[in-house]
Amino acid sequence: MVLLCADGLQRKEVAERLGVHEHTVGEWRRRFAQAGIEGLIEEYRPGRPRTVSHELVAQMIERALNTTPRAARIGRSARWQPRRGCRTPPSAGSWAAFGLQPHRSETFNLSRDPPFADKVQDIVGLYMSSPNRAVVLCVDEKSQIQALDREQPLLPMAPGVPERRTHTYIRNCTTSLFAALDIATGAAIGKCYKRRRVTGFLVFLKRIDAAMPVGPDVHLVMDNYATHKTPTIKAWLARRPHWSPLFTPTSASWIN
Repeated sequence: MVLLCADGLQRKEVAERLGVHEHTVGEWRRRFAQAGIEGLIEEYRPGRPRTVSHELVAQMIERALNTTPRAARIGRSARWQPRRGCRTPPSAGSWAAFGLQPHRSETFNLSRDPPFADKVQDIVGLYMSSPNRAVVLCVDEKSQIQALDREQPLLPMAPGVPERRTHTYIRNCTTSLFAALDIATGAAIGKCYKRRRVTGFLVFLKRIDAAMPVGPDVHLVMDNYATHKTPTIKAWLARRPHWSPLFTPTSASWIN
């Protein structure tokens, strides 16, 4: 604005060219005339005077950390809300300044497996520093996957047009995905089966065995799902001494 005015343009012309109000141009011209370049620096805006004291903020934090709304105690959804006669800051955004979210909660699960620490150390050791000439596989199943297909063919992306697909789809029943991830290379061996059963898991192990190179030991990290520990699976693994199954601690499959 100042430079255009210095070039000889009138205030109205500058406002139209830059898309601002005419008074805005006059204000910045005035500030530049009074203080020069420093007058073009945005002035401090103190905003609305603070109405919440440090003591009240401390009470709010203490209440959020150590008490629970009555509605939450009786099983209903509840949030901390300011109430008449309650010494709570009126702004719900005050919680965010301290990273508090009293209206949210999360769950966790503790493993009670006695050798928990030993199992975790073994798994982490395999992932971080695998033995020489060994393959470390993370094996798991994902069941009840909906096999969906769109009712119409996909319309590919074109210049100025994004890829498009119909919002309607056809349900092709469900499937179970068996997968083995090679930790060292990131390669995955996967296959879908109709159900998550012992027979399917055994077929999948045979598929892994066929894909493995001859010579290196194979370390299988699995969770404690029942199909992984049946006599059939144990007998199959026993006939392959170079295969070493390793199970995650109970209630801690997330470690894998």
